[in-house]
Amino acid sequence: MQQQTIDAAQAAAFSADAARRPGAGATPDAPVAARTPQTQNAPRRLAGVERRVAGWILPLLLILAWEALSRAGVIHGNVLPAPSAIALAGWQAARSGDLFENMAVSAARALAGLIVGGTIGFVFGIANGVSELTHRYTDTTLQMIRNVPHLALIPLVILWFGIDEEAKLFLVALGVFFPIYINTLHGVRTVDPQLIEMGRAYGMTPVTLFLRVILPGALPSIFVGLRFALGVMWLTLIVAETIAAQSGLGHMAMQAREFLQVDVVMLAILIYALLGKLADVLTRLLEGVCLSWHPNFQPARN
Repeated sequence: MQQQTIDAAQAAAFSADAARRPGAGATPDAPVAARTPQTQNAPRRLAGVERRVAGWILPLLLILAWEALSRAGVIHGNVLPAPSAIALAGWQAARSGDLFENMAVSAARALAGLIVGGTIGFVFGIANGVSELTHRYTDTTLQMIRNVPHLALIPLVILWFGIDEEAKLFLVALGVFFPIYINTLHGVRTVDPQLIEMGRAYGMTPVTLFLRVILPGALPSIFVGLRFALGVMWLTLIVAETIAAQSGLGHMAMQAREFLQVDVVMLAILIYALLGKLADVLTRLLEGVCLSWHPNFQPARN
């Protein structure tokens, strides 16, 4: 009985000592500070915000420096108006409705040329990629035409179509045709032959083989061609609208040049740049959706 009393006293003393230690009462399975899903995802969200904002830091700094130099008189307004003056010109053009009307005309021309030229380039790229016969008979001719600068054809195009919409459509379509054609052809030709043989071994029909193996394998290269074609599209449209157009951003810039409105000319240039950036962002989003299965386009996981 005396031994049992001693053991009970020792157990009570041990319990009291354990209660005084840090972390007393916590079970081994219960963390001291549980991490919620919000705290776990916070670094990833911050990294995503940083990636989106980082690209705009340098343009913002350049605009601020530009404004400061203009106000200090280092840059004369007749040579390069201040960003605030360009913004004021944009506000006035927007209030009159001319800005949005010309933007809509230019965007419609660019989209129409991209659809026509891109579709033809995609079809020729696929056909020459999967068929050696069509490649043998058409690729040489296409490569010869590709080496002729399409902007050098403007005088001839004006003789053919005048300054109507057909002239701008033809030039833009011709400009975007070759980047999409070359990259589509390259993408189809570089698909792993073992994957194609495996698809045939599984009994895939030619259509199924194209949709399930060849086209997905060529998509990364096709999107590279599309993004390059967008740059050529805006470049061609700018030149075409400043030379032969009665509406659009290029026409607005040329009219402003005649009246020495440098701020309106710069406004048109900046809008071209913003439209090009918007087109690139939309293409990147489409690329991420279509290539979500590709390892290079999957979000990083910690």
